[in-house]
Amino acid sequence: MRLATVTGPDGRTTAAADPGDGWRRLPAPHLSAYLDEFPGRAVTDLIGEPVRPTRTVLPLPSPRKVICCGLNYADHILETGRELPTHPTLFAKYADTLTGPTEDIGLPSGLTVDWEAELAVVVGAEIRGGGRAEAQAAIWGYTVANDVSVRDWQKRTLQWFQGKAWDRSTPIGPVVVPADEIDPAAGLEVVCRVDGVERQRGNTKSLVFDAAGLVAYVSTFTRLRPGDLILTGTPGGVGMAMTPPAFLSDGAVLETEITGIGVLRNRIVFTEK
Repeated sequence: MRLATVTGPDGRTTAAADPGDGWRRLPAPHLSAYLDEFPGRAVTDLIGEPVRPTRTVLPLPSPRKVICCGLNYADHILETGRELPTHPTLFAKYADTLTGPTEDIGLPSGLTVDWEAELAVVVGAEIRGGGRAEAQAAIWGYTVANDVSVRDWQKRTLQWFQGKAWDRSTPIGPVVVPADEIDPAAGLEVVCRVDGVERQRGNTKSLVFDAAGLVAYVSTFTRLRPGDLILTGTPGGVGMAMTPPAFLSDGAVLETEITGIGVLRNRIVFTEK
């Protein structure tokens, strides 16, 4: 099954599910609203009439929390010159940092902008202080993300936040795959291409802290609720670690793909400051 927020022929968005025979409407305008209203309900109980989407849009536009893990693939950690961590390195984003799977990413010209392909976890049940088993049960599904990073701002201080939370800079989507249909621990290929050239390829088997571990860890200090997102980190191959460093140019097409989920295609557009 695939889950998404789609635009219909009437121009309005709706949450939708494709159980294998085409898209069908769910009773909410998007997946964030669906998870707010129907936490714990089986999607199959709520599937409605067929819908003919004109496109998929940002699936979860209003998470309460977007929490990201940095330095979570061994190869990426080593390319930054650091040692393997004993605890996750975390930072947060706001909901308005997110954008859709085909939207342009507009940023002021003159910035050094980098790519970071990531698996994102969608929380489906409230959890606070949960262990690993409870955390695994609280995962609703998985989607694709790219933590597009403004490196010159990120490096201004030891805190990364200001380089990670630019408005509409983090594409998410195009669909959510339910947690019972996909297993990151078994290995999902995470790939990033810039203008058709592969820059990153990693596998979720090599995550230092896996999805359930991150959900359990984060829930220790903050309550997670349905629709919240956790980005699990990026594999090696980011631009700032290249020799010489390479960054995204105006008009560059950024493709982010995870096997079994889908592909994001976003164009970088630099604007006047």
